[in-house]
Amino acid sequence: MSSIYRTLSGGTLRDIALACLAVWFIGLSYGAIAVASGFPLWVPAAQSVLVLAGASEFLFIGIVAAGGNPLAAAAAGLLVNARHLAYGLALPDGVTGPGLARRLLGSHLMNDESVVFALAQEDLPRKRAAYWACGLGVLLCWPAGAVLGALIGSVITDTGAFGLDAMFPAVILALIAPALRDRRLSRAAVTGAVIALAATPFLPPGLPELLALLALLTIRKTT
Repeated sequence: MSSIYRTLSGGTLRDIALACLAVWFIGLSYGAIAVASGFPLWVPAAQSVLVLAGASEFLFIGIVAAGGNPLAAAAAGLLVNARHLAYGLALPDGVTGPGLARRLLGSHLMNDESVVFALAQEDLPRKRAAYWACGLGVLLCWPAGAVLGALIGSVITDTGAFGLDAMFPAVILALIAPALRDRRLSRAAVTGAVIALAATPFLPPGLPELLALLALLTIRKTT
């Protein structure tokens, strides 16, 4: 762990800490919503550690709370998490380090934040350090927020009034904003957004985002 702090700059560590803090706040909302929807505390607590994927967990809770089948809810969560296939392809070889145990744990820690921070670094040592620092930070902050949110869920019944759901996309947008100076990347981002927005009225949740990955083809064609 000490090598991570020696490898990364103070600014990167600060940004990772802020992103993890945002994850903690979103976890509060998730835990409160789960308990308010009738789930026992152990459900968001277990999901936050074993699944470690906020969008899928929110989707599972929402579908089951609305009377949906748990298996269908789990399948929908897997569909949303299919974006991790693209993440795995985007990350450089060796980003998790050597050894099967490290690769397995590193795969579990793969999320939007850890991938964004890793890809933003210049070389493999910094990419690896950022990936593990953010991944482990999320592994700590997400369950902590979910459990605390579940504990106070009976008090905070309208979590939407706090706007916590807007924090996650705001953090991701702030992280990727510097990369959008590249005209190829900005064109791909705009194309993906247009595809996702156009498909949203016609496709179930999760599919528009996956369809937006077709925008990556615009980068390939110009390289």
